[in-house]
Amino acid sequence: MTRSTCPYCGVGCGVLVDARGNVAGDPAHPANQGRLCSKGTALGETLDQPGRLLHPEVDGKRASWDAALDAVAEGFRRALAEGGPDSTALYVSGQLLTEDYFAANKFAKAVLGTANIDSNSRLCMASAVAGHKRAFGEDLVPGVYEDLEQADLVVLVGSNLAWCHPVLFQRLVAAKAARPGMRVVVVDPRRTASCDAADLHLAVAPGEDVALFNTLLRHLHAEGLTQPAPGLEAALAAASGTPALPAADLARFCRWWAATPRVVTLFSMGANQSSAGTDKANAIINCHVATGRIGLPGAGPFSITGQPNAMGGREVGALANMLAGHLDWSVPGEHAALAEFWGAPGLATQPGLKAVELFQAAGAGRIGALWVMATNPAVSMPDAGAVRAALERIPMLVASDCTRESDTVELARIRLPALGWGEKDGTVTNSERVISRQRGFRPWPGEARPDWWAISQVAQRLGWDFGWDGPAAIFREHAAVTTLARPAARVFDLAGFTALDDAGYAALAPTRWPVPAPGAQGGRLQPTARCVPTPPRLPENATSAGFPLALLTGRLRDQWHTMTRTGLVPRLMAHVPEPLLSMHPDDAGSLAEGALARVESAWGSAVLRLKLDPAMPPGSVFAPMHWTDRFAPAARINPAVNPAVDPISGQPELKHTPVRVLPVPMAWHGFVLARRPLPTDLAEWSARLPLAHGVWRHELAGQDAPAAAFARLRAMVAEPDAAWVTLDDAAAGTHRAALLRDGRLLAVVFLGATPALPARDWLAGLFAEERIGLAARRALLAGRQADGAAPSPTICVCHGVSAGRIAGAIAGGACTLAQVGEATAAGTGCGSCRPEINALLAAARVAEPA
Repeated sequence: MTRSTCPYCGVGCGVLVDARGNVAGDPAHPANQGRLCSKGTALGETLDQPGRLLHPEVDGKRASWDAALDAVAEGFRRALAEGGPDSTALYVSGQLLTEDYFAANKFAKAVLGTANIDSNSRLCMASAVAGHKRAFGEDLVPGVYEDLEQADLVVLVGSNLAWCHPVLFQRLVAAKAARPGMRVVVVDPRRTASCDAADLHLAVAPGEDVALFNTLLRHLHAEGLTQPAPGLEAALAAASGTPALPAADLARFCRWWAATPRVVTLFSMGANQSSAGTDKANAIINCHVATGRIGLPGAGPFSITGQPNAMGGREVGALANMLAGHLDWSVPGEHAALAEFWGAPGLATQPGLKAVELFQAAGAGRIGALWVMATNPAVSMPDAGAVRAALERIPMLVASDCTRESDTVELARIRLPALGWGEKDGTVTNSERVISRQRGFRPWPGEARPDWWAISQVAQRLGWDFGWDGPAAIFREHAAVTTLARPAARVFDLAGFTALDDAGYAALAPTRWPVPAPGAQGGRLQPTARCVPTPPRLPENATSAGFPLALLTGRLRDQWHTMTRTGLVPRLMAHVPEPLLSMHPDDAGSLAEGALARVESAWGSAVLRLKLDPAMPPGSVFAPMHWTDRFAPAARINPAVNPAVDPISGQPELKHTPVRVLPVPMAWHGFVLARRPLPTDLAEWSARLPLAHGVWRHELAGQDAPAAAFARLRAMVAEPDAAWVTLDDAAAGTHRAALLRDGRLLAVVFLGATPALPARDWLAGLFAEERIGLAARRALLAGRQADGAAPSPTICVCHGVSAGRIAGAIAGGACTLAQVGEATAAGTGCGSCRPEINALLAAARVAEPA
């Protein structure tokens, strides 16, 4: 059994993995104490996926490692000669281990002499980092996860904890069940699944967070609860604005916060991803600093990150505005200390280009060589169409990844096969500053190699010998960097690891920094802190003629980033199988549920299926950010997303884009189920996803003649010695066919004039049978069982429990969440489906006669 760390969100859950790749939560890990979410429990199903990049490639052809590394080194050499250090760049990822991150940062800033290294973490938590530095003088999170359980009031700001950090949400729910007097407030424009645990939901409009916490600060001061703190007077003077919330709700929030000494304000991407994200972080921190509610059990501001090693990347300085080890260009002597330690007289002397700036520079022809590692900016960046064009313009684009199934990898001139989770070896740091080991338990596939190794090999070709024989040596160097330029006020200190030998590194247990001496273990921090003025301001490009709605983007419960890992796991696709645009019914006008709708902004557009959702705030729409060319090319939302950034952090405005929503008329809607994936250009609109038993589901809509489309789709899935059973009624707009061979179902093709087509689940289940029965064959073209029972969507992914089974259990007398769990097992796994089960319970209670 191998102890490792989950590669998904910033919770940093410990996992136990056996030799066959079966995954369980590690009860000894402090972050999760044995719990896992749906994605974590499915980790074993992400191993051995198709599409693995196994060999280096140059110009589309397989190459040796030596040839590929020579080509990378030559590309950087040419860019340096023609444009200097600032024409070179790296774009890296919170998916990297700390050791890989350290190597990338050293390569950029010491070898190339550029600070043009940024991370997809810029899209996640850069505003929190900037807020921390303004308030504490350093990027640090004062609290620990236990604070969520010890608090009497927990405020979730821009955090759908139930979906994005489910293990922490379940810890919070368990604490609330044990202490019913505990309160939870959710601050979010949408009524998300996290509101299931909330005593109060404040549906602030996008950009109103600063005004909310300014209002709270004024209230705290008026109640005599503030205490002297640096910057407090200036912060109070700037604390204007009042959010457009019901007066009673606003008063209740201020009253609860003021009366509760043990309060945690947890903020995440909803706050950070804003052109005012840094001010949002500081407005929150101000309230804690001004009242002394920081660094105490159950009290403090808490930034929770989106990626497993976002904090590790911050520690090693792998962002354009940071140096390694929390060293700072602006502090006299710190740059010089690092330059001397590394023997790097050409060490970058000033901050480089942040992510949005970097791709804008590439689009302008100012970047001659870019190395992208473990991320997919062609999909994930705002104004993604312009980013794709920029990537295509770069003379030498290198991509290191473990998969070919990435839009960015496809654009790269040089492709380097990297190790994936379960193969690579190193450390990650989670959102509560706990350093954990990620350990390899599988052989390296093909010619895949660690990222740190590829980086050091290119450095060697450019005249640098990093001298590392493995990740332990890199970790020791990383720890040594944190000891430079002492004495200093820096809290970040890994001095206790500088002499850690390889055996100690291999056995390293989860450890929270700071670690100033061997065996030390950090705890809560009580940093020297100041208040920062945060005058409220509207989001950048907040209004635009002809674009009356605000687009919010975010995550789905069971998906991760651009779906290169989770998108191929059938049970993770079951919860939300299509790209949906959520809209309040009052905003829909003539748009109908299930119709296709185009989201248009000043930057681009996407087409998604419409979901009318009363939980959406009027005037806003929501779209998930995961869909890519490989799954639903027309539904990529980020080409439409506002590229405005926070002027301090450089984090993009991913939560507010002025848009309009227009109908997309289609002559037909349909789906194809087949035993192989079909191309995504089957029709004007398509989305595909894997199902169980090797079956692929394709959702389609087109503008050509339905009869012609029906014939074309049947021809694409036809097989020798197989026979079609058809129902083809052009007058009724019904076109249905099933392909069978010796009673075995091979494919189905269903088209109709509207999106109202039979559910897919029962049909998909027939593919598991070697020979379907007569009753099923008779019912096949009806798309439902002969008894008329309609399939229902999956609610509990962990146990494969449908809404219908849950409804049946409720009808049979299950009146509580626990009773539903006993009857069906739903909600007894990761727990992230419990809000939906509670909604079914509530609906059943409402439906009961008075």
